[in-house]
Amino acid sequence: MSRPLTHDIELRVNGVRHRSSVESRRLLVHHLRETLGLTGTHVGCDSSNCGACTVLLDGVAVKSCTVFAVAADGADVLTVEGLATDGEMSPVQEGFRQCHGLQCGYCTPGMVVSATGLLLDNPEPTPAEIREGLEGNLCRCTGYQMIVESVRWAAEHGGPGPAAQAHAERATEAGLR
Repeated sequence: MSRPLTHDIELRVNGVRHRSSVESRRLLVHHLRETLGLTGTHVGCDSSNCGACTVLLDGVAVKSCTVFAVAADGADVLTVEGLATDGEMSPVQEGFRQCHGLQCGYCTPGMVVSATGLLLDNPEPTPAEIREGLEGNLCRCTGYQMIVESVRWAAEHGGPGPAAQAHAERATEAGLR
């Protein structure tokens, strides 16, 4: 029996460079969780329907269950763990806390990262734009109103936050965003 084909990759994840050898078939979500120990990125459906695995990849919100780790070689990845700065929650994280935008919490990391990506692209979204921007994320516990209010709160209190801004600026400087 032959061994699976592996590739050496390098990722910048939450500002830290990581070099790894990965199998060709390994998904980014599994690499983040199992190799790098970043378990805030959740595996919800493995079919790109729920959005629980959303991360920022070179400044763009993507579902990490749809990206092979090898395809992300050289990329800059920001996960929910990387949104806080100096122990302070990002405005989006704080908005979810202030406005009770979560219940069970399973979808929350993906929802927070998607909302962060939305605010990077649209710093003052309307409620309709927030709903449209988050339509790829499913929540079975809330009626979404508190989530929309959480994103509005974040937009009014600092937007995506400094870590996400720096991430997006690096992607822009590299011509990726």
